[in-house]
Amino acid sequence: MVVTEKLLKPLKEANYLNVDNTDRYRPIIRLFYLNYEKLKYWMYMEEVYAELKEDPYFEQYTMEQCQQDLASLVSWGNLDTVQDTKKVTTLEEFKNKKFRYKLSEYAVEIERMVLHLENLFVEGASLEPGLLERIRHSTSRIKSMQDAPVEETYNWWKDLNSDFIRLNQNYQDYMGTLNSVKAEEMMQTREFLVFKDHLIEYLRSFVKSLQQNVDVIGHYIKEVPEDSIREILEKTISYEMSIPRMDAEPDERLIRENTNGRWQSIEEWFVNKNGKEAEAGRVFDITNDIIRKITRYATRISETVNAGANRRDEYYKVAKLFSSCIDVNEAHRLSSNVFGIESSLHLRGEIERETESINSGVYEEKPYIVEIMPRTRTYRDKAKRTGIIDRTAEKEAAKRAAIERIEKERKLLESYIKDDRLDFAGLPVLEPFARDTFLTWLSKALERKDRSSKTEDGRTYFVEERTEQTCTVECTDGKFTMPAYVICFK
Repeated sequence: MVVTEKLLKPLKEANYLNVDNTDRYRPIIRLFYLNYEKLKYWMYMEEVYAELKEDPYFEQYTMEQCQQDLASLVSWGNLDTVQDTKKVTTLEEFKNKKFRYKLSEYAVEIERMVLHLENLFVEGASLEPGLLERIRHSTSRIKSMQDAPVEETYNWWKDLNSDFIRLNQNYQDYMGTLNSVKAEEMMQTREFLVFKDHLIEYLRSFVKSLQQNVDVIGHYIKEVPEDSIREILEKTISYEMSIPRMDAEPDERLIRENTNGRWQSIEEWFVNKNGKEAEAGRVFDITNDIIRKITRYATRISETVNAGANRRDEYYKVAKLFSSCIDVNEAHRLSSNVFGIESSLHLRGEIERETESINSGVYEEKPYIVEIMPRTRTYRDKAKRTGIIDRTAEKEAAKRAAIERIEKERKLLESYIKDDRLDFAGLPVLEPFARDTFLTWLSKALERKDRSSKTEDGRTYFVEERTEQTCTVECTDGKFTMPAYVICFK
């Protein structure tokens, strides 16, 4: 970050939001802003006073107070003023200085921010999968922007930036609400179960849109050379500098830093670069974590509701039935119905009985033991503790076998290399592992600009391209056709 003079300067234009007479200043600024949106930029003091007096809150408001308030707002830079000399007929009228007022640019942006804050909980943040579709459409046109007119390139750049900023800000705000303390408290209430499924479906639709669009957008960005990107950005910068402005001279250095920084942000969002994961990958993981957290809270609430079911009335009714029994035998008969046949647990299995007599009761035969395993994912059988077994001999044997196998494979691979050259067109029938090894060497070299790489044992090689020719490589498990590449070892 560079600390500039603008950053250190106090922002006087925001004074009207928190001073003694804020209740008068803010309605005046809001009145100017509402007229600004209707393209009515200039207002007289009399017009401002008449508008304010229509509200009962300003019933005791005077013209002198209005003049003082306007003067204060002018001194803070919220209002720009110009003397109206059109209707002046006498010198006295000119000395009285009848002014017209309009909002300054700073005041317009501050009032927009205030309006946004006022409606923050009304509008709310959201996840918009459609923005990803729009960004994918914009990035698919990157190549064509190099030869497009400057105006078209500038409009394309503005649309791409607008969609990306909305996507980034909306996602951060929405996830911020889901991770807030208020959301955590709400997820622990029973009311949360009502819209839990709708929320999960909403998040999953966003995740699905991420999966469908992020890789495509990253591909569009990566296939355009960096020189072409710089050329496109330079066109937008030059057009931005050519726009005539009445208020101030544009700063080329700031515009260039802003443009390059925004493109870098877009690139880091969608493309894995320099071993660093793209921001979209983190967004995908965070969204899935939120879904898992919502599901976990919902499961916990359901378990609490079911476990805490109040059965007091049922127990009270059963107790009254028992208290009305004449003797113990009648109570036993009632017990057999309440706790016996109706609620007994029946187990079916291959039980070997000692007798086939129908008169034999369950208490006269040996019990049949059934082991019941807990129905939980985390259950594991307890490991039996045993002593440490010395397996040095087995490890050494496995090590020797692995070394012998690797040495055998290395010699076989070297047998295909003639005069430090591996010509795919002249290869005999290959084993699958040899084919996979050669294709791995080839792909590693073709991914690099200098078409060179190293083998597993450190040998350096490069690929001699012969893409106009093809060859058929025969393997023990099939054939395939490929360009007639030659790998040369240094």
